[in-house]
Amino acid sequence: MDAQSNLRGSLWMIAAMAFFAFEDTVIKTASATIPVGQVLIVFGLGGAIVFAALARAGGQPLFTRDVLAPAMRIRVVFEVTGRLFYILAIALIPLSAATVILQATPLVVVAGAALVFGERVGWQRWAAIPIGLSGVLLILQPGTESFTLPSVLAVIGMIGFAGRDLASRAAPATLGTQVLGFYGFVAVTIAGTAFALWQGAAFVVPGRTAAACLAAAVVVGVAAYACLMKAMRTGDVSAVTPFRYTRLLFGVALGVLIFDEALTPATLAGSGLIVLSGLLIRLRRRAA
Repeated sequence: MDAQSNLRGSLWMIAAMAFFAFEDTVIKTASATIPVGQVLIVFGLGGAIVFAALARAGGQPLFTRDVLAPAMRIRVVFEVTGRLFYILAIALIPLSAATVILQATPLVVVAGAALVFGERVGWQRWAAIPIGLSGVLLILQPGTESFTLPSVLAVIGMIGFAGRDLASRAAPATLGTQVLGFYGFVAVTIAGTAFALWQGAAFVVPGRTAAACLAAAVVVGVAAYACLMKAMRTGDVSAVTPFRYTRLLFGVALGVLIFDEALTPATLAGSGLIVLSGLLIRLRRRAA
């Protein structure tokens, strides 16, 4: 694609990351007093209703043959995986740590873009991928006392989101952003229902703060999702996805300011490696 398309896609991605970071914050707050399954169900239903209304207003049918395309079925599976495991992660571990781990998503997406879509990825960008993944390992610290199993949930969520983004790229062009958003939030509802049945926790009546957080999550979640879909369908995947790293700035700042989280040396060092790998990918893109 041309430079203008990549620029527009990058700006959409930055906006999406700001919204997603705020969404994480309010969901983490709500999950402190509401079962995670209930949070996912309310969040998913709210987002699905909003996107259904937007699709209807825009004259986009929600039910067509293209909805059953292989890419859409794959997308739902990855969406369920990403949403469920990542929300579990932010409920159980510091928001800043989950956000940092999530920043490995562009590495997986860039590799997937080369393997699945045949996008040109030079050896420099391939070399950047293990640098970023080593940063994730540094944060996780497997085999040490600092390692916590809930951190793995963030890794699984990251893989789910990467698969979702790649599948969104392969989704039929006839399906607009509103339709993709609708089915994305339907997948969130499915994930919440499945987890609620497995967990067996009784639903609760949200307090004022939790209810406000859930409402805010729906609003910013819809905005974030729309911006992300526009980004992934506007510019080249390998050009747009490195701007996911802006979520690191937003997420870490919110974690420190709102939840009073402390950044460990391992988290800072791992973050540096992940961002470095993203910059190498981006710089190589400009040089190409």
